[in-house]
Amino acid sequence: MSGPLHGFTVLNLAPNLPGPLAAAALRDDGARVVKIEPPGGDPFAAWAPDWYAELTRGVEVRRLDLKGAEGQAEMRALLAEADLLLTSSRPSALGRLALNGETLGRDFGRLCRVLIVGDTRTPEVPGHDLTYVAQAGLIDPARPAMPRTLLADVLGGQRAYAAALALLLGRERGSPERERVVGLGDAAQAAAGPLRYGLTAPGGLLSGASPTYRLYATADGTVAVAALEAHFAARFREVIGPDPEGTFRSQPTAHWLAVAREHDLPLAAVPGEVPAPASSAFRSE
Repeated sequence: MSGPLHGFTVLNLAPNLPGPLAAAALRDDGARVVKIEPPGGDPFAAWAPDWYAELTRGVEVRRLDLKGAEGQAEMRALLAEADLLLTSSRPSALGRLALNGETLGRDFGRLCRVLIVGDTRTPEVPGHDLTYVAQAGLIDPARPAMPRTLLADVLGGQRAYAAALALLLGRERGSPERERVVGLGDAAQAAAGPLRYGLTAPGGLLSGASPTYRLYATADGTVAVAALEAHFAARFREVIGPDPEGTFRSQPTAHWLAVAREHDLPLAAVPGEVPAPASSAFRSE
């Protein structure tokens, strides 16, 4: 594979989602990725087989019993050739496997390490995406509902990817730093910034209180309007008129999508079903 990380080897010990997301991004940048799974495999393969297949495309998957002497010996051989190790175990568990920072720093001085934990302040406390999102205040207490994405996991994976790049670049430039810790709870807290600073809090600019940035029911569905900037807001008022709720209800969603294209308005349909996978590319003006 070509790419800026061609020639680098990444070992991923992290199951489930955040670690494999980071590893897949490193793979896409050209790194060789070896995924180490326990003898029973990664449970994510059963939970979301298609996503698992996507994340492990081009990845060498090995199953090792790291609690046994043979698995430990093979793991050390892999570590000797690796540039980066991704983990998502609690620090105490890594210590029991002799994969803690002190041991790895002594035995593999060039190895960079990204440790994904639940929360950097309390890394031994168990949790998952839902608990971190709830603690960050991202579930509406007035209308509690299950989140439609794994926000802490996805954002945590991106943070782990960024930490890996920083460590590898720093090492190539002579930095002694070899380890960074990424917390999923920290990622959820960062995602709650718009709420914490009032943008999406009740009555905030992006809370739905403004008629130019909110959801509207149409004759057959729902549309999202994001006419935030002044020129978009002025055009929205000119095209839609003084009673946007009544206006939107008067026509089906397809009509409003056509109006948005004609008048260059930021408007999108809220799909009634889970949207199909799409390209990660996006455009914003």
